[in-house]
Amino acid sequence: MIPDPAIALIEFSSVAVGTRALDALLKKAPVRLERAGTVQPGKFVMLFAGAVAAVEESFAEACRLAADSLIDRVLLSDVHETVAAAVLGTRGNWRADTLGIIETPTMAAVIDAADAAVKGARVEVVEIRLGDGLGGRGLAHFCGEQADVEAAIHIGSERAARHGQEIRTTIIPRADETMLEFKGRSTRFADGW
Repeated sequence: MIPDPAIALIEFSSVAVGTRALDALLKKAPVRLERAGTVQPGKFVMLFAGAVAAVEESFAEACRLAADSLIDRVLLSDVHETVAAAVLGTRGNWRADTLGIIETPTMAAVIDAADAAVKGARVEVVEIRLGDGLGGRGLAHFCGEQADVEAAIHIGSERAARHGQEIRTTIIPRADETMLEFKGRSTRFADGW
């Protein structure tokens, strides 16, 4: 889990420019690089964390340096701990009355949406998938009571809309137990679906 209060994710359309921006942000302020690399379709993505001021400085430097290659970005200065954990691959409990899903064209938008959703409604983020196996898209799953999931999807969708993208959502009341069992194992086709 990310122990720091701030996280940031930046997506670039150029691997070369993104790599240069990564070097610059690491030199700018003391941040901890969580992940960096390529995802389909040819994006370069970096996820980093740290103290708020350091993340803000590094984020600004990377965005300034690579402005012409930016696809999307998010900086959360007070990220919800379950969102931080899910971004790094921790999966929650898939047993609930209702399942809600937010799907975005970028990874940054879904992180932003998930953070707003769990802060604004009584739901559990059970999985956040970023990029790989999704053509660079973002996907967040939430579980909870139906009214809470509906509120979370609404709140998260409004936040993701700020990124100027087409957002897909769904709410599944009384989710089938077999579906939840399979999704609880993995949401990737090759892993059991």
